Amino acid sequence: MEYISLLQSRNYEINRLRRDLIQLLEPLGGISAFVNRGERILLKPNMLSAKKPEQAVTTHPALVRVVAELVREAGGIVLIGDSPGIGGFIRVAEKSGIAAAARESGATLVEFNDVVSLKGSGTFRQLQLSKAYMEADKVINLPKLKTHEMMTMTCAVKNLFGAVVGTEKAGWHLKAGTSREQFARLLLEIYLHKKPALNIVDAILAMEGDGPGSGTPLQLGILIAGVNPVAVDLVAGKLAGIPFDLLYLEQQARAMGLPGSSLDQITVCGTPLETLQGARFKLPKGLDVQFGLPDFLKRSLKRYLTSFPAAERDKCTLCGICRDACPPTAITIKNSVLSVDNARCIRCWCCRELCPSDAMAVNRSLLLTVLTALSKRKN
Repeated sequence: MEYISLLQSRNYEINRLRRDLIQLLEPLGGISAFVNRGERILLKPNMLSAKKPEQAVTTHPALVRVVAELVREAGGIVLIGDSPGIGGFIRVAEKSGIAAAARESGATLVEFNDVVSLKGSGTFRQLQLSKAYMEADKVINLPKLKTHEMMTMTCAVKNLFGAVVGTEKAGWHLKAGTSREQFARLLLEIYLHKKPALNIVDAILAMEGDGPGSGTPLQLGILIAGVNPVAVDLVAGKLAGIPFDLLYLEQQARAMGLPGSSLDQITVCGTPLETLQGARFKLPKGLDVQFGLPDFLKRSLKRYLTSFPAAERDKCTLCGICRDACPPTAITIKNSVLSVDNARCIRCWCCRELCPSDAMAVNRSLLLTVLTALSKRKN
């Protein structure tokens, strides 16, 4: 049985948050159950890009600071590391407040630069992950609960993709191609290479809409903790009101027979799950809407049920970040115009995720627009 702890937590005031985190971890044995004296404990927050904490793009620095302090009090040596999608590690750490959290808690910032090659045993035969990540005695995963244009939701398992060092991320997107299922399997195989000792989800201020980088902050007021990130994500998906058929990670985890991929394998401690479930999160515009169509019809109508990125010229500064990050090199800039080759696009939405000007829009076919409107009316 997988145990997941839930707790209402209203804000990031340090003293209140400290009390809440201690209470959250009590059903799991407290922080001392996960830290031995002298161990090098790596905290892995979400450090996607250089955004302020109130934008809900990154794990809130107050949570990072308090967890770091609790680990140090338990005798651990605290490291804080990630590989941001854009902006450089130090700049992201400073802008997000995580650098200040490290200074205030006595933790050491660790940029994921060097890699180690690992032999895979699943779909992917070889993985290259951060050396600092792999060499830590234990990892405490600190994801932010957000929507995600490719995977619908990013939480505990998806946050571990940060163990892939910056420039390698595009290559893995390309290998997975347009298959969300294939990318989900990659993320699960990364998780299985080094399982976090503990996952604590920052869902006090979550994100809905066009996440993970351009969505709308949502005051959810919840903390989630558990050992198994698959189980943590399943509970997070329930809290966000996301249908299971859109939770690609959970579907693949169930297909792989992984523990925690079914609610009957989970015991929720603390605040009852039913009392915390509210309205559904608004989902990203980049998702291909699920209409319950037969598979043969989906295949024949695929081109009409697919969204693609498109630059908004009044916002686009032609900085080239999306072009340089695009895994299949589907983006070009010519004669001061940014263009996307839809035939090459794999719809990983890295361009929208990383655009500092929020200038990448979602271009939908007329059929998809109409069906989306009908789906919303039905719901």
